Amino acid sequence: MKEERYFYVPEAMKGELPEDEAKHAVRVLRLQVGDEIFLIDGKGAFHRAEITMASGKHCMYRIVETVSQQREWSGQIHLAMAPTKMMERTEWFAEKATEIGVDELSFLNCRLSERRQMRIDRIENKVLGAVKQSRKAWMPAVNDMQDFKDFVLANNPETKPGFYAIAHCHDLPKEELFPLLTDSERSTVLIGPEGDFHPDEVQFALQHGYCSVSLGSSRLRTETAALYAVMMMRLSKA
Repeated sequence: MKEERYFYVPEAMKGELPEDEAKHAVRVLRLQVGDEIFLIDGKGAFHRAEITMASGKHCMYRIVETVSQQREWSGQIHLAMAPTKMMERTEWFAEKATEIGVDELSFLNCRLSERRQMRIDRIENKVLGAVKQSRKAWMPAVNDMQDFKDFVLANNPETKPGFYAIAHCHDLPKEELFPLLTDSERSTVLIGPEGDFHPDEVQFALQHGYCSVSLGSSRLRTETAALYAVMMMRLSKA
């Protein structure tokens, strides 16, 4: 039995793989006319297709069957984090969060951030690979880095109804994250840099409707805390 080959094709009905996917199909996998492939459109459907032309940078196909997928979780899962100094750790997080299940990833420029700039295309590539590897029917949104306060002003209960939380280690009243989560609404959790959020940032978030939450007694690395929060949101919406 041949291995099923999955490709990301946002405009699946066009009948041709995007150039990067076509090169991989033709030059790396050596797929030929008549071979079966599966397309992920990132919008909730898989398409079973048959290759009709394979040459160089081009790979044409005809769709044989379209199968709409059921969402694995309810509501929206949104994680916003300050990227780590070593980008490999942020990329690792994005890959694993996609495999577990997330709808949106955002990146924050905080007062104590170790990294002020980042290449979003590197994150997008990791997310794309994870979508195909884990066979997710929906492609998570990956947003450009944004100033912390700008993000909070654009994402809070007044601008977008839902549950909002900021995880931090400061000596302020906090509740455990998981019991606060619900199974149907939009959930957004903020994770700060290795040096944590500045106290003023925490207060700013609280003033705009965010809950103050703890992720347990252990001090976690940024990417570990972010993945922990994604897992909690994912479990709450199963």
